[in-house]
Amino acid sequence: MGMGHSQTFANLLWQRGIQTKEQFERMIYASVDNLHDPFLMHDMDKAVERIQAAIMEGEAILVYGDYDADGITSTSIMKETLEMLGADVHYVLPNRFIHGYGPNKELFEEKINEGIQLIVTVDNGVAGNEAIAYANSQQVDVIVTDHHEMPPVLPEAYCIVHPRHPDGEYPFGELAGAGVAFKLATALLEEPPLELLDLACIGTVADLVSMTGENRTIVQLGLEIMKQNQRMGLNHLLKVSGVDVQKLDEVSIGFGIGPRLNAIGRLGDPNPAVELMTTFDDAYARELAQKLDEINNERKAIVQTITQEAADMLLEDAPVHVLAKEGWNPGVLGIVAGNVLKQTGKPAIVLSINEDGSAKGSGRSNESLDLYGMLTTMRENFTHFGGHEAAIGVTLPSENLPKLQQQIAVYIAENQIDVQEGASLTIDEELSFNEVNLAFVEELKQLAPFGTDNPAPHFLLEEVKVGQLKTIGAEQQHVKFMLSNGDKQLDVIGFGFGSKSEELQQENTRFVGDLEINEWNGQKKIQLKLLDFATEGLQVIDRRAKHSWNQPLESANTLYLAFQEKSREILSNTLQHQVQVYQEAHLSDYANYRQLVIVDCPTDQEIIKSLVNYGDFERVYLFLYSADEAYLNGMPNREQFKQLYQFCIKQKRVDIRYKLKNISNYLRISEKLLVFMIRVFSELKFVTIDDGVLEIVPNPQNQVIEESSSYKERLKQIESEEFLLMSDIQTIRNWLKS
Repeated sequence: MGMGHSQTFANLLWQRGIQTKEQFERMIYASVDNLHDPFLMHDMDKAVERIQAAIMEGEAILVYGDYDADGITSTSIMKETLEMLGADVHYVLPNRFIHGYGPNKELFEEKINEGIQLIVTVDNGVAGNEAIAYANSQQVDVIVTDHHEMPPVLPEAYCIVHPRHPDGEYPFGELAGAGVAFKLATALLEEPPLELLDLACIGTVADLVSMTGENRTIVQLGLEIMKQNQRMGLNHLLKVSGVDVQKLDEVSIGFGIGPRLNAIGRLGDPNPAVELMTTFDDAYARELAQKLDEINNERKAIVQTITQEAADMLLEDAPVHVLAKEGWNPGVLGIVAGNVLKQTGKPAIVLSINEDGSAKGSGRSNESLDLYGMLTTMRENFTHFGGHEAAIGVTLPSENLPKLQQQIAVYIAENQIDVQEGASLTIDEELSFNEVNLAFVEELKQLAPFGTDNPAPHFLLEEVKVGQLKTIGAEQQHVKFMLSNGDKQLDVIGFGFGSKSEELQQENTRFVGDLEINEWNGQKKIQLKLLDFATEGLQVIDRRAKHSWNQPLESANTLYLAFQEKSREILSNTLQHQVQVYQEAHLSDYANYRQLVIVDCPTDQEIIKSLVNYGDFERVYLFLYSADEAYLNGMPNREQFKQLYQFCIKQKRVDIRYKLKNISNYLRISEKLLVFMIRVFSELKFVTIDDGVLEIVPNPQNQVIEESSSYKERLKQIESEEFLLMSDIQTIRNWLKS
């Protein structure tokens, strides 16, 4: 490929279908010339003529949008375009709680009664049959501009402008609503309105449409326009989002601006967001941006609360989580469903039950299950139903919920769907440490803007060592660590991997992530943003420290095994009844588990090894509690045995149930050691113990203390504990795997 690019970068381009110089240049250098002719789109000419006629006649035109970021920016584009042409423009975004999504008959009626003579929909309309039929009955034309899936029966609109309309000639079908509005603006103004590309860019990024072709051009050009910060409302929104305008990219739009525009429609009336995007009053813009930021913080808090409540309702064996509760805010349930999907790996439908007994909410799914396809077979349950494979919105009477859950379980079983298969992660290249340098990471930036169909490249790193791992974040939910290979090192940040910190430190772990440049005090450093990791073979996890025994484990298929009955007590009440006491006869039962928790130290460490080799465990957690602390307390010496024996002769009878502490203090022998010594005496018949009272046996048989089975057992226990408790975890891992 030449042109001063690395081979790895050239491979990436080739894989992404960039195989000629022209394709490469078109990808790197965005130009207005790359935008397609808007008149290739279905009905564009009809839409332009009708709008021009309305402007000439002085008709009142309504722009009818949608309550999300794409709808807000589409509405703003259309409003500003019509204002430039001197039209009498009004706009409205439906309220999700009152009007729902798309053309609403009552809202149409209200606006027509106020004198509206032409309606232009943006980012919605292809499914608005009923409301559009009503407008027609009132002699009001409706121009639909939309990009959503087209239903089998289209509305009787005056015209339908849609990039994927079967009768159209448009070369790029993946535009967002804002992209379609921008094309109509271009056709009306007879050239692309560059000053509106910032809005088109935000709508395109926020709606997660394909980041290829014309969308890529819109975003590249739009980012340049945004850096010239002409739009007051946007500048204030960037400020409250904490985004540095000069470093603005698609990520800061996706995480900074998009959520703030979306939040307002999730919690209430979205119309102020259009005012923010289009106002020329600086003080008002600042005030509105503050308001949107506060609403977004409120949205986050609501999402956190509901996600927590939903987590408490999860059923381990449900193939798809269907969770419903009164009082949940229906506007955020899509985000909550996404959170449940992330946390459990299973699709989720989360619903709010209203006072009228209806349940309304959203579902999110992974690649293993086409949610829309599945629910289509159960349509009789729903009063409202829409969406696509990965996301749905539904309303149904709450009494239908148990039946729906049952039908879902049957559908999953009959179609043999493994819901936890989840999305597969595509790895673009395997990298060696030598290839990771600043020049290469700078080169990768040329592939941006990243998004759907053009993801940031994911790299695989193998045969690396993990070091300096620490958990960070308010709830220790993230990790930072170093990967090293020889003398080369790489910083890694893993968001949401805090709970996996033990597994990340296993050997033979492979890591997949995206390479980024981290700038700090003018220093540039490469870091890997961790996406996933895989560990080969058996994972051995060190939980020998007391404080970690009750840390949660992934509980399914876990065998808690103790060698002494009394070791149960170290665990929480809920776990105690799960503990099984080891019996060799039960070996075959143990083989059905995937995870093994060794609760305490056996007398012979080899038992653990044979268990691990016998079973088919993926993970072994080592708690290794020692009730007697045999290694710590060691073996009593002859002198101590003698002392105790003389004490028993002198006392004749001792109530050891209540007096153990006193004896321990008097003889200066620890209680645990004392208990062991008494057990040895009892075994050798030097003493008898009856109901807690110890009595000396006169003239016992002469025996050697070392012959007692308890004594021999303790020697083995000490040896076992020394190895299991004092070796570093790497030594134990190697021993278990050898």
